[in-house]
Amino acid sequence: MNSDRKFLDQAPRFLFFTGKGGVGKTSIGCASAVQLADAGKQVLLVSTDPASNVGQVFGIDIGNKITAIPAVSGLAALEIDPQAAAQAYRDRIVGPVRGVLPDSIVKGIEEQLSGACTTEIAAFDEFTALLTDSVLTADYDHIVFDTAPTGHTIRLLQLPGAWSGFLEQGKGDASCLGPLAGLEKQRSQYKAAVDALADPQRSRLILVARAQQSTLREVARTHEELNAIGLSQQYLLINGILPESETAQDRLASAIYRREQNALIHMPAALSGLPTDRIELKPFNLVGLMALGQLLRRSEPLSMPDNDVTPATSAANLSSLVDEIATDGHGLVMLMGKGGVGKTTLAAALAVALARRGLPVHLTTSDPAANLTDTLNGALPDLTVSKIDPHAETERYRQHVLATKGAKLDAPGRALLEEDLRSPCTEEIAVFQAFSRIIREAGRKFVVMDTAPTGHTLLLLDATGAYHREVSRQMGDSQQHFTTPMMQLQDPRQTKVLIVTLAETTPVLEAAQLQNDLRRAGIEPWAWVINNSVAATTVHSPLLRQRAANELSEIAAVANHYASRYALVPLLQDEPTGVERLLALAGDHWGISKTPSPLVPTGHKGEG
Repeated sequence: MNSDRKFLDQAPRFLFFTGKGGVGKTSIGCASAVQLADAGKQVLLVSTDPASNVGQVFGIDIGNKITAIPAVSGLAALEIDPQAAAQAYRDRIVGPVRGVLPDSIVKGIEEQLSGACTTEIAAFDEFTALLTDSVLTADYDHIVFDTAPTGHTIRLLQLPGAWSGFLEQGKGDASCLGPLAGLEKQRSQYKAAVDALADPQRSRLILVARAQQSTLREVARTHEELNAIGLSQQYLLINGILPESETAQDRLASAIYRREQNALIHMPAALSGLPTDRIELKPFNLVGLMALGQLLRRSEPLSMPDNDVTPATSAANLSSLVDEIATDGHGLVMLMGKGGVGKTTLAAALAVALARRGLPVHLTTSDPAANLTDTLNGALPDLTVSKIDPHAETERYRQHVLATKGAKLDAPGRALLEEDLRSPCTEEIAVFQAFSRIIREAGRKFVVMDTAPTGHTLLLLDATGAYHREVSRQMGDSQQHFTTPMMQLQDPRQTKVLIVTLAETTPVLEAAQLQNDLRRAGIEPWAWVINNSVAATTVHSPLLRQRAANELSEIAAVANHYASRYALVPLLQDEPTGVERLLALAGDHWGISKTPSPLVPTGHKGEG
């Protein structure tokens, strides 16, 4: 079909939408699928997002089966459940060897299959059939994927297949070997799937971003990573740009507009050559066919409403959380959440607020995309800052393994070990070891950690759990006291986890899924922070007023169903960089009452 949007012009059979949480890839994927179907095509829309809300967008239950969308002729949808896929994947690999191999080997394989790497591989395993099984998909002209496979997953699948014997002989210091064990039968199917992804006649990847410097830097890294492994047919889609028409007589809207335009002007060079589309910010929630139909159209300026639709929202601000944290005198404070929700800024604000109180603080990040130095742009006497460098930590770990485990191997075994140490999960293990060293400091000072995006964080926690189980096995019935990192994370007296989100449907759903994952690991989140809220400030722009009103239901969901305590942080005119602005962000300078509002109560513990 021909479209005024480049990313849909002469669309190939497979379309993949990828990007950080909250950038709008689900809404755009759904709108694109509807537009293709309206053009007379048979379309299958597939979500591989664990917090998928495709069913909510269309107002029907979908689940892990191909389901026709009644309101759209020619459109069907499927939501792949990564957790169910991972369990089926584990059963398929472990089942044939149970009772055949020694129990110790079977337990080792099960241990290696417990991590997030397995979930990624299993989800890929599910949709490779959609790329290669002509019987299953023969009736569809287009297959639209919400959440593309990552470069991480594809690099795993490109590793050699000779791992089973390597594992059984106990040669591996395995990082990604577990998920890859027993894949030999699937390798031809996986190769066909990867070939399909790399074929520009069959596949197109659409990188979805917002007009923010950090988000554009992140999508530039994704572009380069995918390009390096042969996925070169990429388009850039910048979503949610504030129209210039909304800036009249609104200081906040004017500041946002200037900030976004500056980010677009200084876009990373790696993105400048990509075909690019821009979609303006919409005032409405992207649920239902009417909203989806308007998403890809050019916007008309809104008229000024007769009455003030900006809600008067009351909730605790960030300073109240800082006050509670400070009473402990020391401890680990971890900020978690999807990329793009503002964890780095909030971590820096918490750290400077604690340090200004005269408390010793170590601010650190395990997010390779974070730049704490730029955010702080200054120093405080009681504040130290560090960054876990994944590349440096990985090289240190790689050299250690080669010098110990590798020294005992023959040449073929060492070659396999070196190959494994080039896999992506090696980085996760190395970062975990650095993480473990830092959190020990929390016994005598505050350690505020800005974590990597959620998927990486959960991998890190899986590694923490594996370490805990290994230490427990080694200790056996010994009465010797020991404390593992996981025990520290599970102890609310030592660790406070803050989940950061935005007052939008998808980020809240993803944050709720993160909370469930943490609870399964025995970690109870201490608080939620709703960042960049329009409802927490005063605006005159008609579009922003409407968005402020739309936020109320999401804020209420956090307050009433998910959070034991929460804070609301407003969208600010100026980027909160530099110590003074960060202190203002964490302080009582917004004129927001701490008195509970009937609209948004201060929250009580929900089941999540």
